[in-house]
Amino acid sequence: MFDVRCSKFRRRTGLLTLTVLLPLLTNRAFPAETRAATDPLPALVQVLRESNDPRLQLDILRGLSAAFKGRRRVPMPPGWDQVETRLGQNAQADVRALAQSLSLTFGSARALEALRNTATDPAADLNARRTALSALLDAKDAGLPPILLGLLIEPGLRGAAIRGLAAYDDPKTPPAILAVYNSLEGAEKRDALNTLASRAAFAKPLVSAITDGRIPRNALTAEIIRQLRNLKNAEIDADLQKVYGTIRESSADKKQEIERFKRIYWAGGSQPGDASRGRAVFARVCQQCHTLFDAGGKVGPDLTGSNRGDLEYILQNILDPNAVIPNEYRASTIDLKDGRSLTCIVKQQDDKSVTVVTQTETLVLPRNEIESLQQSELSMMPEGLLAPLTDQEVRDLIYYLGRTGQVPLPGETK
Repeated sequence: MFDVRCSKFRRRTGLLTLTVLLPLLTNRAFPAETRAATDPLPALVQVLRESNDPRLQLDILRGLSAAFKGRRRVPMPPGWDQVETRLGQNAQADVRALAQSLSLTFGSARALEALRNTATDPAADLNARRTALSALLDAKDAGLPPILLGLLIEPGLRGAAIRGLAAYDDPKTPPAILAVYNSLEGAEKRDALNTLASRAAFAKPLVSAITDGRIPRNALTAEIIRQLRNLKNAEIDADLQKVYGTIRESSADKKQEIERFKRIYWAGGSQPGDASRGRAVFARVCQQCHTLFDAGGKVGPDLTGSNRGDLEYILQNILDPNAVIPNEYRASTIDLKDGRSLTCIVKQQDDKSVTVVTQTETLVLPRNEIESLQQSELSMMPEGLLAPLTDQEVRDLIYYLGRTGQVPLPGETK
């Protein structure tokens, strides 16, 4: 069935990979004795060892990568060391990168060392460094934290490094991130806050930095505050209350709150806000989850076509996000066995992995690393979104949301 000399097999490897090979390789479709008899992996390794067809090589490598997605380690198949050497010299960068990534999944010490060297080499191509870093993060390389900490000073890689540090309970992480926080760009600051809010040991230094003024009080959005509360740490909750006052899951009277913000908005006069400043507030508070005018994230719904010109509609959706919650936007809380906690939307799950979307990234979490997964009755969008804002920032944001077209950011020209 898997005769590598068969031309039909060679021509149809892509179809086989998707429809037949994946269930076999992921160990779900057949009992052990059947898998042993039909395991396609040795045949695929032989094809990779012998074929000179780059399209066939890419097809097999992509299929294997898809099959093993969400698995940190897979036993190295016989003959792979020869494939690793051969494809490591391939003229196509995609072939080399996929082969190296799979070698890492198979536990290759050679691949591990090569990827670490690439990730840390300032003279290497930036895309190659990003690919190497992504592979190391996917494999959860135990030796990666010092590398990630060293990358915090490199603008092209520090965003990924900051996000990656959340997966490691390294005591050096909070002081290192706080030391560079003020030099970070907007998206990188969000990454930094999300990483520091991901586990209690990181969150305590974060809240201390808020308390003593090293990080501005309004830097913590409602999403970050909710994530901090999801850690269920009494000391963190008490410190948050000292800084922000009482934080509740829902307001006692939504109608009164909506009316209060209407008054705040109209207190600005005939033109209550500045659209350009409002876009800057949107970028800081909303854009990581929502798209408006083709800019923004995909965690929440696209706002471009919504009824944004209606003040009542805008305030109801901002202040009472839990009134109507489509299933695809319900939040889940995942506690990982390494102590990390995630607030996210579950996009896909099976018996080996769970794919989730957070405010900043998409993650494939191996099932055996998850302590608990609970879907909430709440929206991924938290309440209290406007609470950290000044009255003028509220007016600017709402005014911007009501515009019919995009406006430049402050300092930009049209």
